[in-house]
Formats: sequence, structure tokens, C-alpha cells
Amino acid sequence: MTELIRSNDIVLIGFAESLLASAEIPAFVANGHMSGLEGSIGAFARRLLVPADHAVQARRLLTEAGLAHELRDA
Repeated sequence: MTELIRSNDIVLIGFAESLLASAEIPAFVANGHMSGLEGSIGAFARRLLVPADHAVQARRLLTEAGLAHELRDA
């Protein structure tokens, strides 16, 4: 799995996840439940992950959607 975005912004993660889903790119949000358990104080950021073989396509899609500044380094 390749980490694309790490953020406490649930709207950002949800938007990116829906973009990937619409392009049929499998995605997984890690730490989603942990972030909720700690009270959303920001101690555990949510991480958007995709399979390594979909990472290039996912990065391109998120960049075209204007989220290039949110992407983790490749």
C-alpha cells in the first residue's frame, strides 16, 4: 500500500476517497477509527492508502483535482 495523503481534515480525506472510488481505484483510510476515539484532537491523522500498482494513476487523478499540495512525497 502507498500512502497518498495524511491529514486530520475529514472532508479532504472523504473528497479524495470519493474521487478514487469514482475512478474505480481501491482505497483504504487508515486510522479513521483511532482518530475518532482520541476525540479528533489531531493526535492520529487519517491516512489515505492505495495499492502500489494504482499509486501513479491515483496521484494523477488527485493532482488533476487540485490536491497536489496535499500529496505525500513519492
